[in-house]
Amino acid sequence: MQHDPAILRTLAASAQRKGRRPWLSLLSALFELGQGQAELVRHSERNWASATFAGTRHNVVLAFSGTDAIAAGETLIAALPDHEFTVPGQLVADAAVIALDQTALPQPRLELELELLLLEDA
Repeated sequence: MQHDPAILRTLAASAQRKGRRPWLSLLSALFELGQGQAELVRHSERNWASATFAGTRHNVVLAFSGTDAIAAGETLIAALPDHEFTVPGQLVADAAVIALDQTALPQPRLELELELLLLEDA
């Protein structure tokens, strides 16, 4: 199931107004970066802290099925390291593809595992 980035932005804004964690805004931004062609396979979040910063580390697995979707996934791969995310109250300090799996049959499919570090914007 593909996700409509506009709907996710609306849900993320609503969640942010209610003081919820930033994961929905982050996923919305990733789906937009994936041109609405991604399927969410898995998301996990864990707290992260250093001596001077606090935040969360997110692990996200996205799948792109079909040749058009794979092209969108490849665009996401190229753009991710330098992308300026807009996540209210957060700074995306690091974003990387940590695993990639691509299959050709029975249908072309690209699965990406991403890891992102969000820091609380004080």
